[in-house]
Amino acid sequence: MAHQEHRSCIEACIRCAQECEYCADACLSEKDVKMMAECIRLDRDCAEICWTAAAFMSRGSQFMNDVCRVCADVCEACGAECRKHEAEHCQRCADACEQCEEECRRMAGVSA
Repeated sequence: MAHQEHRSCIEACIRCAQECEYCADACLSEKDVKMMAECIRLDRDCAEICWTAAAFMSRGSQFMNDVCRVCADVCEACGAECRKHEAEHCQRCADACEQCEEECRRMAGVSA
């Protein structure tokens, strides 16, 4: 039952993906959308890899550790970019990214 064994990491990935999806959409409503371009790109990348990592862990894929290592790296980059912006949605996204990064690194057996 891989999905039970990795439940906290799966849940962190899903929360992060949802926050990233929301953040990317909210960034499109900011006054200076051009300034938010990198944030939007990373939000989209991060959401995609988080959904993927959750799926790999849910089915106990032999590649889940590799996917989680990449997920942690993308979360780290996305969180750092979101921290640069004062918008509440960016700060919430950064929090979710940091939590997901930590969970994924723990699950994959690598430290930050």
